[in-house]
Amino acid sequence: MSGRRKFTKEFRLQAIGQALEEQKPLSEVARELGISPALLSKWKTEYLAGSPQGTAPEVPPESELKRLRAEVARLRQERDFLKKAVGFFAQESN
Repeated sequence: MSGRRKFTKEFRLQAIGQALEEQKPLSEVARELGISPALLSKWKTEYLAGSPQGTAPEVPPESELKRLRAEVARLRQERDFLKKAVGFFAQESN
């Protein structure tokens, strides 16, 4: 059995789209997806070389919806954590 993972074309396009759309470093996007930054950079370079004017790939609506729901859940967790932290520090200063 090979130790190398194979990624579908859809996964690659979604990863490239996420890297191009979001204002995050490639390393952060790659970490979120569980791939190496070098691999994501290679995919992005290959895509942009064959893409007219470097436009982002079409992301299927289902995968975009799934990604956005995950992002909303993450942001809610961060918000809740910050609310608790503010409450803790407000009590501590009294």
